[in-house]
Amino acid sequence: MHTLEQLRSGALIGTRRLNLSCGLRSLPPEVFDLADTLEVLNLSGNQLHSLPHDLPRLHQLKVIFCSDNPFTHLPEVLGDCAALQVVGFKACQIHTVPGAALPPALRWLILTDNAVSLLPPELGQRPALHKLMLAGNQLRELPASLANAQRLELIRLAANQLTQLPGWLTELPRLSWLALAGNPLGWSQPTTPTLRQVSWPELQLGQPLGEGASGQIYQVLQDSDQPALALKLFKGAVTSDGLPEHELAACLAAGQHPALCTPHAELADHPQDRRGLLLPLIDPAYINLAGPPSLETCTRDVYPADLRLAWPTVRQLAQTMAGAVAHLHQQGVMHGDLYAHNILWHPATGEALLGDFGAATCLPSEGGQAHQGLLALEVRAFGCLLQELLERCPAQDSSSCAMDALTRLAESCLQSQPKARPSMAEVVAQLQTV
Repeated sequence: MHTLEQLRSGALIGTRRLNLSCGLRSLPPEVFDLADTLEVLNLSGNQLHSLPHDLPRLHQLKVIFCSDNPFTHLPEVLGDCAALQVVGFKACQIHTVPGAALPPALRWLILTDNAVSLLPPELGQRPALHKLMLAGNQLRELPASLANAQRLELIRLAANQLTQLPGWLTELPRLSWLALAGNPLGWSQPTTPTLRQVSWPELQLGQPLGEGASGQIYQVLQDSDQPALALKLFKGAVTSDGLPEHELAACLAAGQHPALCTPHAELADHPQDRRGLLLPLIDPAYINLAGPPSLETCTRDVYPADLRLAWPTVRQLAQTMAGAVAHLHQQGVMHGDLYAHNILWHPATGEALLGDFGAATCLPSEGGQAHQGLLALEVRAFGCLLQELLERCPAQDSSSCAMDALTRLAESCLQSQPKARPSMAEVVAQLQTV
């Protein structure tokens, strides 16, 4: 975080990113002294109700974050910022989104956890649009113009009021990551097995192992002859993907698979009534295959620059993940976030686990055309993953025939017509022949 003193003293002249969270009720005029270089402006956690009419003076501005401010309208002045690509207003009080507020170069719009019930038709008239974060609103429908969003790859629609899905949604040529849980779609859900319950007083927690958007993870201390477990305690708040209760439901519906981080038991009797899951404790030798997308990559993961994957590792990772996703689809679960940053892998063995069910959706038990269309979106996500793995495999490490076979499979998964893509079961079968 920067301070007002730094800004007013001129110490920040030349900076490309400014972070101010100090109870602001208006934008300090000194911000405009940074107009020639400022690209990222983070004003989250203030008391802002509006933005100044001359905001476009920040002519280099590409990214603006104004989360956790009491805005009720998305400011129309944003639409006059020619270079602006990323607009983030999470957890405000926004109920109105004027079409004029959407900048022409918009790539990524974040309106998570607001009170938006209607989106303007102009949203589908932004040709660079890649990513829409809309979980936790009051949306009853989507603008029909979004059918023209040919570059749209990720949408978070969980925890809204959608009663039906428009037919064009599953026809979008590049859509790969979708979250839908928590909408009154009238879908009949498959019966899920119940987990045994473990009472809070029975648990002895060790060190915290990590924290994500939906909860905290702790090591569970127990006897050496017992399986090593971790406890995920859900926060209960809206995340960028949706609500923790839907993540828990998807985990239960997923069932057991060796490549999935699926639960052993459910927590009971927490003193604050928090929900929780007991999960297998993962060997610390497992690491994330990649980092999440950056502001620049938007919908693409960021891999370590020096990562090189041997051909047997690429084949093993592809087969393992395809098997895990095929299992989910068979159980009627769409993962919704099939990304390398949600894959933990063991560099020495090539073994891998798929985690993070925060964006998962339990699909209707009766199947049908909509069901198949939704699963075809995730096949495209697998195609993106396979393509990324192949890009990190030196050509000399594999036979040209094998590499060509996986390249063709990736291309098949990435076809612009969702109906032309193979099912994940077919992907698994093809991988077994490589």
